[in-house]
Amino acid sequence: MKTSEEAIVVEQYFTVPLARLWKALTDPTQMRQWFFEDINSFEPKEGFETSFVVKNEGRTFPHLWKIIEVKPGKKIVYNWKYEGYQGDSFVTFELFEQEHQQTRLKLTHKVIEDFSDAIPEFSRENCLGGWQYFIKQQLSKYLSKEEGHKS
Repeated sequence: MKTSEEAIVVEQYFTVPLARLWKALTDPTQMRQWFFEDINSFEPKEGFETSFVVKNEGRTFPHLWKIIEVKPGKKIVYNWKYEGYQGDSFVTFELFEQEHQQTRLKLTHKVIEDFSDAIPEFSRENCLGGWQYFIKQQLSKYLSKEEGHKS
């Protein structure tokens, strides 16, 4: 992804209360269920930093996250980069309460320093596909399964 490219935006509506979605986005036990199983720790507070490794097709991607901004129940912003790779970005999760127990999630991924074109995982197409997979498939499936267990 490049700074010249438009930010990636993925929006999704969930039929869960806002507090339930916020917990899925910020509780490490829940995050491991739908996001990255390798997340070792996470705290939704400004200044919190964590790192974990994801491997794909023989390459290792040491994820480095630092929480830049938190408005509990409304917004969380990560600085997201990879140790040993060029590139830097911000990922913002924003939650909006809707009618009928629905919550809208808006994810925005904005690059502030170009990622290498030589690495397929860093292409805009792959990043967009990854976010759609995590938000529209994995998180939706996780929250639906959770709601099913409650009834």
